[in-house]
Amino acid sequence: MVDPRASIVNERLKGVRRIIAVSGGKGGVGKSLFATTFALILARKGFKVGLFDLDFTSPSTHAVLGVQDLRPMEDKGIVPPRVCGLEYMSIVYFSGSLATPLRGVDVSNALLELLSVVVWGELDYLVLDVPPGIGDATLDLVRLIGRVEFLIVTTPSRLAFETVRRLVGLLQELRVRVIGVVENMELVRSDVVEREADALGLAFLGRIPFDEGVEAALGKPDELLGTVFAEKVRQLASRI
Repeated sequence: MVDPRASIVNERLKGVRRIIAVSGGKGGVGKSLFATTFALILARKGFKVGLFDLDFTSPSTHAVLGVQDLRPMEDKGIVPPRVCGLEYMSIVYFSGSLATPLRGVDVSNALLELLSVVVWGELDYLVLDVPPGIGDATLDLVRLIGRVEFLIVTTPSRLAFETVRRLVGLLQELRVRVIGVVENMELVRSDVVEREADALGLAFLGRIPFDEGVEAALGKPDELLGTVFAEKVRQLASRI
C-alpha cells in the first residue's frame, strides 16, 4: 500500500528551485558545519535559502547557528522559523537534547513525516544535512525527492574516502546527480582525494584547510563567516 504522505512531498517542495543534500561516507568529516556555512553564504549572496537538518542520530546545525528557544509555527503544515536569513528546520525542535534512537522503518517514517508536513514556500536553494553513509535516510531521500542532488564531504584520509566510494557507487547506480566532492580539514597538501574523485568521474570542488578559528566561532554566524573555513566554502560555492 502506498503511503499517501509520499504524494505530498513533491507538492511541499514544488517552490524550491534546487535541493542539495550534503552527505559524507562517514561521520566526523565536517558535513554539518559545511552544510550550515554553505547555506549562510548562499543567503548572504541574496538567495532565498532553507536549511533542513535531517541527521536524526546527531543533529548539530543548531549549535553552529546558535539556535535557542525557537519553535516552528503551524499554518497548514509546519512553517520553519527564520534564523540568520535562513528558513531553518531541524529534528531538534521535536527531540530537544534527547537521543533519537530510530531503527529501520522508524527512520523512514520520521523522514517521510517531516518532508510531508514542512512548508517551505519559494526558495532558490534547500540545503539538506543528511545522515552519513548508505542507510535508510539516504535511500528514502532518493526515493521521495527524485531531483535531489548530493554534495559529498570527506577528509583527506584514505579510510574516509573508502566510505565515500561506496556512497558514490550507490548514488551513481540510482542515477542521482552528484555535484562533486569537497576535501575538508586538510593538514598536509595531498592530491589523493582529487585523484580518487577523478577516477570515479566526480568533480573535485576543492580543499578546505583545517581552521583552528572555527571552534570559537560556533554559535556565532557572523564570526563564522569571517573564518578561513568560510572563505574557502565561499570560493567553492561559486563553483556549485
